[in-house]
Amino acid sequence: MGSKLRLAAVAAGLAVILALPAWAAQVKITPLGSIEGEFCRQDRALIFEDPDGTRVLYDPGRTVAGAEDPRLGKIDVVLVSHMHGDHAGNQHTKAVNAGTCDKPDRSVSAYPNSLAALITVAKKAKIVTGSEMPAFFAAKLKALGGNPKDSVLARFGGSVKVGGVTIATVPALHSNGVDPGYIGGELGAAMKAAGIAGDVGQATGYILTFSNGLVVYLSGDTGITAEQDTVVRGHYKAKLVVMNIGGTYSTGPKEAAYVVNELIKPVSVIASHANETATKDGKVLPGTKTETFKKAVKVPVYIPLSGKLMEFDGGGKCVAGCA
Repeated sequence: MGSKLRLAAVAAGLAVILALPAWAAQVKITPLGSIEGEFCRQDRALIFEDPDGTRVLYDPGRTVAGAEDPRLGKIDVVLVSHMHGDHAGNQHTKAVNAGTCDKPDRSVSAYPNSLAALITVAKKAKIVTGSEMPAFFAAKLKALGGNPKDSVLARFGGSVKVGGVTIATVPALHSNGVDPGYIGGELGAAMKAAGIAGDVGQATGYILTFSNGLVVYLSGDTGITAEQDTVVRGHYKAKLVVMNIGGTYSTGPKEAAYVVNELIKPVSVIASHANETATKDGKVLPGTKTETFKKAVKVPVYIPLSGKLMEFDGGGKCVAGCA
């Protein structure tokens, strides 16, 4: 009888463990920047890999060497925070490590399609966006021979799930005009001559919830917003933040540090969108905005060195590739 009770207890324990999130499993994050091992002026793109293998590409921008970039591998989801060329990809590098950290190559035009749309079609992925962007990308997918239904809406307050990743959008305080180069033809030429852009609604940030329980806030280009406290921290309880720090076009390093320290209060932060040559030989350069941000933030700050894998547990702690 004793052995049967022990077996029953073991079975019950296993059932409890299997019912819980896979806290021991880790989310893998790989920056796809312009120069291997560095954090450079145009770097935006990150790949997130869920423990179940779902792979999410965030803001491919200009540093991914086209849809055939060997660093991409399998891509299930493409996210675009807003339509500016350094995020959606109006141009891109001809090859990994082309150019320099200060002046990365972006010699290949992606007009009128966008690098984001080209990758989505080539990888047979979904492209998830908010505001009025889904209709824009649906048209691009169709023009490229893809399926317009692969352009998926995640409106503020709602969410969609792809594989093990739940995706929600949150407001970002930033402009979101569609460059006339994406429109083309006589209309695009007339818009360019008039100095106006198309309107696809408000820019967005993202909340990603992974199957191991990790909740990540991707700020996109934004200023300080009340939602960073009430929604990102209060509702979603984000533990890892990818924070834009470049200033002028988004939060500067001191403003971004305030967002992290006082509004969101995460466990860890990855710096993003510094708009500078931030490192040399993988080390943060003195006097940079990246250094200012790192010194001002009260929690660990990780620098997205291109090609260097980082791994985070369900609580937001970096457990590998954290130097």
